[in-house]
Amino acid sequence: MTSGSETIGNLRRTGDPRGRRSAIWVLAILSATIVAPPVLAQGCKLGKIAEFPITMVDLRPLLTANINGIDARLVLDSGAFFNMISTASAAELKLKRTPAPIGLYVTGINGATDVAMVKVKTLILAGVPIHDVEFLVGGGETGRGSIGLLGQNLLRIGDVEYDLGQGVVRLMKAENCQKAVLAYWAGTSTPYSVIDLTPERAQSGHLSYTISTAYVNGTKIRVMFDTGAATSVLSLSAAARAGIRPDSPGVISAGVAYGVGKSTLATYLAPFASFKIGDEEIKNTRLRIGDIDLQNADMLIGADFFLSHRIYVANSQYKLYFTYNGGPVFNLAAGSRPVAQTETDASARQPNNEEAVADAADYSRRGAVFASRREFDQAIAALTRACELAPDHAEYFSQRGTVYWQLKQPAPAMADFDQALKLKPDNLPTLVARAGLLLERGDKDLAAADVEAADAVAPKEADERYQMAYVDLGAERLAPAIAQFSLWIDSHAADARLPDALNARCWSRAIGGEDLALALKDCNAALRRAEKSSTFFANVANSRGLVYLRMGDYDRSIADYDAALKISARNAGSLYGRGIAKLRKQKTSEGEADIALATSLRPQVVTEFKQHGIVP
Repeated sequence: MTSGSETIGNLRRTGDPRGRRSAIWVLAILSATIVAPPVLAQGCKLGKIAEFPITMVDLRPLLTANINGIDARLVLDSGAFFNMISTASAAELKLKRTPAPIGLYVTGINGATDVAMVKVKTLILAGVPIHDVEFLVGGGETGRGSIGLLGQNLLRIGDVEYDLGQGVVRLMKAENCQKAVLAYWAGTSTPYSVIDLTPERAQSGHLSYTISTAYVNGTKIRVMFDTGAATSVLSLSAAARAGIRPDSPGVISAGVAYGVGKSTLATYLAPFASFKIGDEEIKNTRLRIGDIDLQNADMLIGADFFLSHRIYVANSQYKLYFTYNGGPVFNLAAGSRPVAQTETDASARQPNNEEAVADAADYSRRGAVFASRREFDQAIAALTRACELAPDHAEYFSQRGTVYWQLKQPAPAMADFDQALKLKPDNLPTLVARAGLLLERGDKDLAAADVEAADAVAPKEADERYQMAYVDLGAERLAPAIAQFSLWIDSHAADARLPDALNARCWSRAIGGEDLALALKDCNAALRRAEKSSTFFANVANSRGLVYLRMGDYDRSIADYDAALKISARNAGSLYGRGIAKLRKQKTSEGEADIALATSLRPQVVTEFKQHGIVP
């Protein structure tokens, strides 16, 4: 994450869902195929309870499940102590909420959130139906098309093998393996590391997290292995113990992050002399640092680390084994070694239809892994093979279109989105993606048509409405934008993106000159959640400055524009708005100076204000 925002959070409990037994424990008694690879100690038997195909989407490991007959994606999150679903998604799925146990709430990297409980009548994972499965409900969306998390109450029923580089996570069962080396794939030639786990138990007596130790600049730290964290992050307090602070030489901003809580936090990229975990040591590296409070750990080891390693969490031994796959451990720069083969000899025989679909799904997961590692050439190659093997599968074309868009190749991206929608016209994520691409190339009417088509199929609580609203706003469709923002805001009160949506709705009403009292209410609510020195504060102050300008309250308008310009001194919109307010206060020379500077910075600002009826 070098800019913008990203979900990197971890989910921990305060209290426990006492007296509630998750039906996921049914998995523990499934018949596992027990094998005894020659690398294991004599008498040790290792079997697979279940294998979950994983699709990596922007460093988020997504698992497809079926909830009461509806397909949905969930993040497989080793940093979450319990399954969780967002408030909006629970409403969308019509799951009946019940009160959580007294004293139970959850905390992420960016604050706490209250929770309720729901019970899923039938949850299907890896083809296995499980009945009466409980989820916590609360917080915002987990992102990337997912509706929630599958946490440690699934993962702790056995050992867990994370092979994200191949798009797979396996639940394993070990018998008589206390003295065995469980990195069974390593054989005798591949070096592996083994580290002890620190038992962190829920009140149920079972492991609730995967925690061990590492060293930063020689300083010992506690690390939590968290697949729900897109990128690894070290706490500021631990970084300080290792001699690094946000104002240290070489430290740069890395944008903001958010988790299940309502707030966001600043992160930084900082140089470190060394990072050591197990037998692996990285010299002269950079790590992401942020003001996170994990209570039981100093650092989240995120999906970036998991992608570059094959990891076996031996809950049965309180140990963790890992081998290095290749490529960057924390820095996802291009040019790293591929983690999966992308070419096969297809000439030997033609697969039958079922085999082709299975192969296509495998290539799709490989492509997603490459895209997450920003190895886009390999991603395109793998996804092209998926499209060839399953040409009637809309999702593969949509996946490839997204990668082409990331590569700034709009023509093939549009062709893939078109084909995906030809195959499945009501696919909501693809409609929203194509709308964004159409807007980007200036086709506002076509973008609006896609948003209208998306609106027809989207549940009112759908997270996609956040993006739909911004497309409408970009297409200058103010009333539809306000309607989409309102639907999203009503369903996402605990989401970290709420201040952005409130500001955008305030701005939409301000430039349209409609419902100014409601616009002011939105801006005030957004400002209460903004850090006073942040760019976001400047953006909201600029929006409220326009509201006050529309209301004729020129003193307050000027004060807000002053606050915005104190942070973003060369913002043409703030300068132009302040100039108009000053002219109307008869401060002619000051107003003309502001307008002249604004026009020199961005000449089109005059037209932008004029088209909404705002002139000097």
